[in-house]
Formats: sequence, C-alpha cells, structure tokens
Amino acid sequence: MRQVQFIIFFSIVLTIYGLVNFYIFSRGLKTFEPGTSLRSAYIWAFWLLAASYIIGRVLEKVYLSHLSDFFTWAGSFWLAAMVYLLIAVLAIDLLRVINYFVPFIHKVIPDGILMRPYFLTTGIATAVFLLVFAGHLNALLPRTNQVNISLAKSITTTDKLRIAMVSDIHLGTVISTNRLHKIIDHLNSVEPDIILIPGDIVDEDLAPVIQQNLGAMFKKLNAPLGVYATTGNHEYIGGADIAVNYLRQHGITVLRDTAVEVLPHLWIVGRDDIESNRFAGETRKALQEIMSAIPENDVSIVLDHQPRAYNEAIAQHVDLILSGHTHHGQLWPFNYITQAMFPLSWGYKKFEQTHAYVSSGIGTWGPPVRIGNRPEVVVLSLRFEQQID
Repeated sequence: MRQVQFIIFFSIVLTIYGLVNFYIFSRGLKTFEPGTSLRSAYIWAFWLLAASYIIGRVLEKVYLSHLSDFFTWAGSFWLAAMVYLLIAVLAIDLLRVINYFVPFIHKVIPDGILMRPYFLTTGIATAVFLLVFAGHLNALLPRTNQVNISLAKSITTTDKLRIAMVSDIHLGTVISTNRLHKIIDHLNSVEPDIILIPGDIVDEDLAPVIQQNLGAMFKKLNAPLGVYATTGNHEYIGGADIAVNYLRQHGITVLRDTAVEVLPHLWIVGRDDIESNRFAGETRKALQEIMSAIPENDVSIVLDHQPRAYNEAIAQHVDLILSGHTHHGQLWPFNYITQAMFPLSWGYKKFEQTHAYVSSGIGTWGPPVRIGNRPEVVVLSLRFEQQID
C-alpha cells in the first residue's frame, strides 16, 4: 500500500513538473523562428536542463560519480530558475490578456523588441540567471541570530545556558564537505554549551554522505554538553534507521521520542518527525507520554522538526520548542505559503508560556539558492531566574 502511495505521489509530482516545463518551453519556443540554429539550441538546452535533476538523482542510485554530481547540480539550479521563469511567463501572458482588452504594449515596448521577440526571451533568461546566481551567493552566507529568553525556572548548576541551533543541513551531493566544514566552524565559533539540531541533517540518500565521509566532520563539534538531534522528514524519506545509526556513530545523540536529562533539572526532548507514519508506518508517541518522567518544575526543551504541534507543547508546559522544516519558503514567494501553512514560519514567538523558535535552516533542499530569506545559526541565550527550593 505504501509503495502504491509513493508511486501515485511521485507520478503527480512528475506530471506537474513536466507540465510546468512544457508551458515555459512552449512560450519561449514561439520567440525563435523555425529552422534557425537558435531554435535548435534552445530546444536541446531547455530539455537537457529540465531533465537534469531527474537524471542526476537516478544516476546517484545506480553509481555515484562526477557525472551524477554534474546532473544533480545542474538540475538543482534549474529548479530555482524554473520558478522564476514560470513567474515571468505567467506575468507576460497576463499582460497579453490585459492588452487584448486595453491595448498598451505598443506604447511602452519599442517596436524593435516586438519585431525580435527572442530579445525578450534572452533578456528574461539573463535576468533569471543573475537572480539565481545572487540567490546562490546568499545561500552560502549564513548569519548568526541572537535570541535572549528568560525562564521563571532554575537548574542547580548554572543560571544561564548558551544553545547553538541549526536545522535543515540537508547533507548530500549539493551540500557536502566544504559547506559542512564552514557550518561546523560557525557553530564552534559561537562557543555554545550545547548544540541542538531539529531534523533534516541528511538529504534523503545517505550514499553521498557515506562516500564523502561527512559524518567524521561532526566529531569536530565542540560543545561541553554535547550535540543532540532529532529526525526530520528527509531522514524518513531516505530510511530513518540507517540515517540515525550513521549519525549516532559519528557523535550525534539522536533522540527519537525520548527525553534525556543533560544537567540536573534540564531535559532535552526529541520527537520523531510527524510524517514517520506516512514514510515508515510508525506512529510517534504523544508528547505527554515522552515527558511523563519529567518533573513539572524542571526545564524542558523540545526538538520537533515540523512546527505544528504547539498545542501539545503548551499542554505539557514545555519551556522551549525548537523546529525547522519550513526554510521560510527558501525561494520567494513560497514564504507566503509557509506562513499560511504553519503557526510560525520563521523566528521567535511565545505561545502562552511556551517559547518557540523556527529556524529558516542553514542548508537548502533542491536548488542551492535562497531568495527572500537567509540561512542562519541561531544562538539562544537562556537565563534561569527562579531559585530551586
């Protein structure tokens, strides 16, 4: 049954992907005269780019190589370009519809461009290329976001805690050795007491991670209280048990519907991803069950990849809940969709007495591009302001 669901899901995705590409292709094709070399070059270049991501991911399953890397990289950039080409083509068609009823195009666009419509196509392609390139540079430059939180609770050993949080690294072919090295350096540079990673450390397929021995780099993380993580939907897409075992072998404590007391009266709670049922047929535990052994006055920090289960957190008097998953849209205007889908798409918010932070993530999924938001390392400075009796 689950295999049938996967087949149906990916069939729908591939159908939509094909239709979007065909729409963009057909609109661009009309701007090139039949029989010209430019038209032939356009046809070959377009469909090679459109098919690259699929070719690359299939090749990765068969044999990892520089060729599979090339197609994956090219296809990843195409995914971002496709979004903005679609927006451009839709905008032009909308203008054409308006012009049908209220003619204005000849008044604002020079006749020379109208006589040579491929100028418009090449101009749009150039603009999209520059936009995607700028978005790629943006994706390589994470910022540090500082958040100060005061809790009306205390733990016995300290009155403050410095947490470094990252989410959605998406290790694989695109985000690999160089990026991970910079992420680890960034985390170490903020001198955290503890490092927390709420899911999507790996990007589905573990094979590129193993081939490049990326896990060994995690051992360079420096936090006195350790590194704790939980699963995200991408760990489940690629096989959660394999990914979790790999991460645990390389120094990351992955919490799956469990809680651990890292200091007296301070607990880290890790929830399995909410989509574990869809991808693995496993129903995650209720937060009440996971936290049943935690005393009411102790401090609890919950890692939950997707920012959905705030009502549970409030009911269990969770002090701080950390999530990722949304990427805050990653590519504008998708941030409007994530804002509509989730109670919190990015940043800090307090739900009654529960503090929440949703990270925009430090990596990327699909295109290595961010437009309209920044990758981040979040530094949460907790202060405990009540004495324990």
